Amino acid sequence: MSNNTFFALVVRECKRMTSRPLYLFCMIIAPALVFVFFTTMMSNGLPTDIPVAVVDEDNTSVTRQVIRNLDAFQQTEITAQYNNFAEAREAMQRGEIYAFYYIPEGTTEQALASRQPVVSFYTSASYIIPSSLEYRDMKMMSEYASGALTRATLYAQGLSEQQAMAVLQPIKIEMFPVNNPRLNYSVYLCNTMLPGILMLLILQITIFSIYGEIKEETAKEWLSASDNNIIKALTSKMLPQFVIWFIMTLLYMAIMYGYYQFPLNCSFIAMLIPATLLILASQGLALFICAMVPSLRWALSLATLWGVLSFPISGFSFPYIAFPAPMKALSFLFPLRHYFLIYASQALNGLSWHYTWINYVFILLFIILPFFVVNRLKTFLSEYHYTI
Repeated sequence: MSNNTFFALVVRECKRMTSRPLYLFCMIIAPALVFVFFTTMMSNGLPTDIPVAVVDEDNTSVTRQVIRNLDAFQQTEITAQYNNFAEAREAMQRGEIYAFYYIPEGTTEQALASRQPVVSFYTSASYIIPSSLEYRDMKMMSEYASGALTRATLYAQGLSEQQAMAVLQPIKIEMFPVNNPRLNYSVYLCNTMLPGILMLLILQITIFSIYGEIKEETAKEWLSASDNNIIKALTSKMLPQFVIWFIMTLLYMAIMYGYYQFPLNCSFIAMLIPATLLILASQGLALFICAMVPSLRWALSLATLWGVLSFPISGFSFPYIAFPAPMKALSFLFPLRHYFLIYASQALNGLSWHYTWINYVFILLFIILPFFVVNRLKTFLSEYHYTI
């Protein structure tokens, strides 16, 4: 087939894409909306000013200072003070607050008398993120308050500041969060969600475009125009789509690593290469599904299921080391898992690609997957009659 013929096939595919608003929406508008949504949703890194309440039955200068210190935390905003435990519990059940801090009567007196008073804090575990953040802040505040009271007692006993601090904290602890020092939740979320959602859209659009030829009864015409060379026919169809997916990949990477300055301990090109390979792997997996599943409905369902399962099985939310053995083995069948490992190794840890060469190999296997079923796909396009 001449270059002119190949160019004509590419133009043909571009006309097909521009003639259907679905392509415009799924390939440009939807990804752009997803990019903006996820990157701006956590633009501050973590949720701030989460509404909590306080029940201060002791109402002393010490407990009021504890409340002021708790309100000073970035994630916490004390929006109400209730007279008793029951009122605070009902407010949390109504969803007005995510947590409340309970200081019983006599807390200060017992603390100064070294009788170990008990303070309580309650969080709504129905909301994982705010619950976890408020649990951390309240626990830390309780430790600070306990330390302050103990320090005052030690001062009263005649100890110097250095001696008191040696009793309060015999071992000084220093914490250094590596890879994501700002504790930015958006870094954790976007670097897997954005390429994962793009992968899901690639799977669906690729399958839809192949079945579109069958549905509109143009598959034979398409193959004939490519001199019955299925590889060149598929290449001419995938190339325009790849260009758009590549531009969208550049867009979300520019937003993350350029505008928001997400951690990138390697070059931009070093992360662009695996992201580009993920596009090709997603197209290869979609073509494989088309060849093996002769039904648009079932093919799209399988692609959607595979794409959605990629998020939890990639290991970015639930630790891979805790997976059961069968799930660990199954994770190798998901391109997003390999991309995530490359991202964690290169962008976060700044390691060379040599440490994840096996993941590059698996992604390349997904890319060449259609070559194992290319004859079946050609037969499918030539003989299959469309069904939903």
